[in-house]
Amino acid sequence: MAAYLIADVKITDPEKFKDYGSLVPETVEKYEGKYLIRGGDYGVMEGNWNPQRLVVIEFKSMELLKEWYHSEAYSGPMSIRHLSADTNLLFV
Repeated sequence: MAAYLIADVKITDPEKFKDYGSLVPETVEKYEGKYLIRGGDYGVMEGNWNPQRLVVIEFKSMELLKEWYHSEAYSGPMSIRHLSADTNLLFV
């Protein structure tokens, strides 16, 4: 069954975050993930959630999603993200 990473990203260092953005797609692809949403316009229909930058990535399974997240391939980019953005992250 498919699994999804849902991230609400508030970029705090745009220059450094560009490095993250250029490195991550290759790691996602390696674990058979694909971007469904990567920023863009949105509309809040109910509630008070106001995401800054919404990202949704689909993986073929929760196992692959977790393997990617904990992988050596993603560890470097994740460090850059932690230095350049505040992120709320869900696995569904």
